[in-house]
Parts: sequence; structure tokens; C-alpha cells
Amino acid sequence: MSGASPMGDGKPIHNEGEDEEKDEWDQRIFSTGCSNEQSKMNDCYFDKKDWRACKDETHLKTTRIHHAQQARAATTSAAPSNSAQPPPPTSAKIQLAAEEAVRTDDLTSGLDDKPVILDEKSRQVDWARSFHGLSTEAFSKEAAEALLAPIGLDDIEVKPDGIVYLPEIKYRRILNKAFGPGAWGLAPRGETIVTAKAVTREYALVALGRLVSVARGEQDYFSPEGIPTAAEGCKSNALMRCCKDLGVASELWDPRFIRKFIAEHAKEVWVEHQQTQKRRKIWMRKDDQVKYPFKIYTPSAQGSSRPNNAKY
Repeated sequence: MSGASPMGDGKPIHNEGEDEEKDEWDQRIFSTGCSNEQSKMNDCYFDKKDWRACKDETHLKTTRIHHAQQARAATTSAAPSNSAQPPPPTSAKIQLAAEEAVRTDDLTSGLDDKPVILDEKSRQVDWARSFHGLSTEAFSKEAAEALLAPIGLDDIEVKPDGIVYLPEIKYRRILNKAFGPGAWGLAPRGETIVTAKAVTREYALVALGRLVSVARGEQDYFSPEGIPTAAEGCKSNALMRCCKDLGVASELWDPRFIRKFIAEHAKEVWVEHQQTQKRRKIWMRKDDQVKYPFKIYTPSAQGSSRPNNAKY
């Protein structure tokens, strides 16, 4: 018989067919007495991908938690002192579980990662504030040749919107070639700032113990889970901007070079999303292939050259 049977020893009631124990997270959710509200809130987030659009579900759950706390408090005060029932969770534990269940970190004030400020008497350079070594002398001829070498055409990539760029890993390779691994680095000049849609932070590029350049990186994100990845992208963006002062990949900031490269090595094509069937134009290198989930779209001879459901 699979029905639940009452227990007289105060233990929770289980179904005989229930072989697996709930994990710690599920137990904490059920302890709040609002598992249904939690499910509704999760469904809302998966549909809308934004906690801020689920205020009604969050408010409903918070209200249910408050009522559950009041009911548990009343049960605690009415129970006899020699009861065999285990003591219910305290209000503090219930509140903690509720907060962790519905909490979305407010990171708009930063990630609490301020640079370490060194003591004034320290012999180390405080790169969070110092401009030590800036423009004191030129780097060696060998380093300059590595930094100023023309970028190979095969290294340049094209984004779908037509922007040409050099992947960030190749900036690092150029710096390693010029100075050697470990002889350069990025030092944060301030804490990470997280806005509603982007992450930004200022960095200093240091090479051979000298400050080379300071730049602020930025990177967009689409959900709170993407903030750590965006913080790493922000660092790479700052590195690219700092490298401008060293002349690395300077061609990619030259409008004439960009126009010539696009004309000779890029093309604009119609593509169709294989799942949604939406069509749009994208830029890509002439020697590249369209990647999944897109495929090349070729209008029929009888149809218009511009698809009716094109997305612009």
C-alpha cells in the first residue's frame, strides 16, 4: 500500500514509494511552508529571465512566509513542555531560508573587491593609485618590434554587426612575446561597478615594473548568473584599450584599414534561424562558414529579395 501512515514519534510522514531524501535546498524550501509559491516564482523567472519582472510572485511568497512564521510561533507557545515533537525551526532560521529562497543579489554597488591600499611606508608600488614609471623611457627594440608588428589578416575576426576585432587572447600573446610571461599584468584601479545591464572596472597595464596605460573596461550581461563572466570580459576589454597606447593592433582603429578589410575579406549574407525561422542579415569573413543555429537563406526566384519576416 503506497498511502502515507501517521507516525506517533514526531517524525515527518513519508510515502513508502519515496526512496530518495529531499536535498538540503528542497528541505529548506519546504520548511518555509511556501513551496508552491517558490515554484511559481521559479516558473516566472524561467519565462521572463528577469527577477524584477516577478515582483508579484516574490511578494506573494514573502507574505506566505510571514504567515507561516506567525503560525509556527503560535504553535510553539501552545505546545506542552514535555512534548515529544522536535522543536520547530526558530524565526531566525525561517527568515534565513526565506531570504535565501527569494534573494537576488543587489550588486549595483559593486562586488566588494576594492583594491588593497598599501601602507605609505611600504616599499611596494601601490598600483591602485601610483603612476610609477610612466613614460620614463622607451622599451627595448625587440619589445617595440613585437608590439608594433602588423596584425595578420587571418587573426582578424568580424562580428555579425560588421565590427572587426582581434580576439583578446591574441593581445595577451603579443604582450607575452614582447615582455615575456610574468613581466606584465593588469592591476585594478578601483572596485567593480555593476549596473542594471553592465559591469565596468578600471585597470592599469603594468609592464616590466612600469605603468603603461590606464583604461576602463566594460561588458554587458543579461542575468545575475552572468555577472562573473561579464567581470572577466570587462577585464579583457580594459586590456584591449590599454594596448592602444602601445600600438598593438593599431590598424583596427584606422577607418581606412577597416573599410579596405571589409571590402576585401568580409561579406554580408542572409541567414535563417533553424528553430525560429527568423531571417536577418549578418556580416562574416568570406572564408568562414555560417554556424549553428543559423543557416544560409537563399530567396526563391519568384519571391522578393527581402524576406517578409526579416528581422532588422
